[in-house]
Amino acid sequence: MEQARSFDRIAGLYRQARRGYPTALYDDMAELAGLGPDCRVLEVGCGTGQATVDLAARALSVLAVDPGGQLIAEAQAQTEGLANIDYRVVRFEDLAVGKGGFDLVASAQAWHWVDPAIGFPKAAEALRPGGSFAIFGHVPMALPEPFNSAFRPIVDHYWPGVWGAPPSQAAYLPTGPFAGMIHDSGLFSAVTHRAYAWTWSLDPDLFGRYMRTDSSYHALEETRRFAMFDAMAQAIADHGGVLHAPWETHLYIARKP
Repeated sequence: MEQARSFDRIAGLYRQARRGYPTALYDDMAELAGLGPDCRVLEVGCGTGQATVDLAARALSVLAVDPGGQLIAEAQAQTEGLANIDYRVVRFEDLAVGKGGFDLVASAQAWHWVDPAIGFPKAAEALRPGGSFAIFGHVPMALPEPFNSAFRPIVDHYWPGVWGAPPSQAAYLPTGPFAGMIHDSGLFSAVTHRAYAWTWSLDPDLFGRYMRTDSSYHALEETRRFAMFDAMAQAIADHGGVLHAPWETHLYIARKP
């Protein structure tokens, strides 16, 4: 959980560096989960509002919860003027939810921080019969050349033995646990999965800022971690100045019977 708490300490950077979600994902949520002007949404782990702003633009109301007070403050700044969002600084596990008060419970890049023994029953309790539960998140894919070859010796130098390990975000791939966890909870219908491929063009500055928000690297001591990021950013500068990185976003939706 120390990794999760680290986000609150860099909330401003998180807001600047993290990407939102594809329009097609929200279109599919409209089709599959009824996201629309009558929809009451509970968002779990809203962070700095990367999904909140789009959910609120399509929904009747959004209750957005996150344990990070600074993250919530950044989200409020980003969504100022949207009157249909209620923010709460609280862990989802500790949130008092009324039975059946929501049409959609959604979690963007945050469900892996939730205790599944509490989270799945609480999500089901919060939903009306026929309401939908959605988990979605971004996953970085294999680096293109020349960056794969340029980054490897840098990572090997600063953090030997780590290169080639799957990123923490790989949990959101179809090979990850979420579809099975939803099914095994016994609380929801069959899971529908949708995938969205996209490319993120990162210059050295944006790359460095994003990497400082990736908790996958927080097991490495900060001085070495930042030196590694700086060396990787310099490699981008040395190889054309822009990394066109392939990413995928994965969505899992199931209904409460």
